[in-house]
Amino acid sequence: MITGLVILFIIGYCLIIFEHNFRVDKAAFSLLTGVACWMYYVFNAGINVDTVNEQLTHALGDISGILFFLLAAMTIVELIDAHNGFDIITQLVKTNSKRNLLWIIGFISFFASAILDNLTTAIVMTALTQKIFSEKKDRWIMLGVVVIAANAGGAWSPIGDVTTTMLWLGKKISATGIMKAAILPSLLCLITPLAVISVFFKGNVVRKSGSDILTYTLKERNIVFAVGILSLLMVPVFKQVTHLPPYMGILAGLGILWIVTEIIHRKTDAEIKGKFSVMAAIQKTDVKSILFFLGILIAIKPLELSGALSGLADNLNGLFNNNQNGVIYSIGMISAVVDNVPLVAAGMSMFDYPIDSSFWHFLAYASGTGGSCLIIGSAAGVAVMGLEEISFGWYLKNISWLALLGFTAGALLFFI
Repeated sequence: MITGLVILFIIGYCLIIFEHNFRVDKAAFSLLTGVACWMYYVFNAGINVDTVNEQLTHALGDISGILFFLLAAMTIVELIDAHNGFDIITQLVKTNSKRNLLWIIGFISFFASAILDNLTTAIVMTALTQKIFSEKKDRWIMLGVVVIAANAGGAWSPIGDVTTTMLWLGKKISATGIMKAAILPSLLCLITPLAVISVFFKGNVVRKSGSDILTYTLKERNIVFAVGILSLLMVPVFKQVTHLPPYMGILAGLGILWIVTEIIHRKTDAEIKGKFSVMAAIQKTDVKSILFFLGILIAIKPLELSGALSGLADNLNGLFNNNQNGVIYSIGMISAVVDNVPLVAAGMSMFDYPIDSSFWHFLAYASGTGGSCLIIGSAAGVAVMGLEEISFGWYLKNISWLALLGFTAGALLFFI
């Protein structure tokens, strides 16, 4: 059964990769792959149909949390952008040098991801990058850096990436332990591709002129920006205080911002008010990327339930003759193709190293940063892909090798 599932997943993956050749949106192939994998699973798992339905319901519960988070975060960013809130940041960044902006945005993404998380950071920094870079080629290169930086920044923080959080809550790492052990490799993971890109990323950006007629005051803009950013920043705090999933925190933030915008525009003309409403912001969010993400996550679940991913971790352990560095490096590379959560979960159950062992630190780094090697290898990459319509092939040709270079540089620091 596992072989058939893997083949089915690979076929779907190939269809997604070559979407431009078929001239069909990747979201369609993603959804079809997800449904096909579950159909194959229900007919070949050898278990009761009711049990499979329960598994599917449980899987959708986990997946919906990610999708709700993605939708709410995108809506908050769209509301801030509708009020030109990101102008507050772009006005602080005085330089027009592409090379300087490369390093500035890269480091902002890196440290923001450690505080927020890699997904939220990717969404916010995409909106910011779109404000600064008008040329598509430059913008895509910069967004490739955002993906690398967001994933690298999330790897050294206990709340920056879902797998790091898993290891932290599972008492495999401590907050101070992972920060001390992984911050330098994570920095190297970012600095290495930045140094390479700096060689050819030259010239100045031509910024868009702010000629739009304002239908709100600067005070209102600042309020929306402040409430929106605070809503994002408070998500990790909400999670720690309430122990509820992050999507509950982001939904609460969206509700607060919704009320604030309604109050601000309560006396505004109905037609103008509509442009600044939550519904208008939701219409601007890229639903295709959310459906694409849904299909990918649905497709991976049968691989997890059938034992294919845990078996993969076992086989890697045998292949590398229990060499932990080889196993973890491979897990990092594989996480660019499949979800890193079940891989890390398998590793947590397989190995019995003490808390803050170098094994767990390296696993947190590899599973967090390895996904940058493909644009659909991480939540941050999928979000950027949807918001900017970056193609799989373009990222593979222009960014993947840089991400691999950075990932390997950080891994070598762990080896040493």
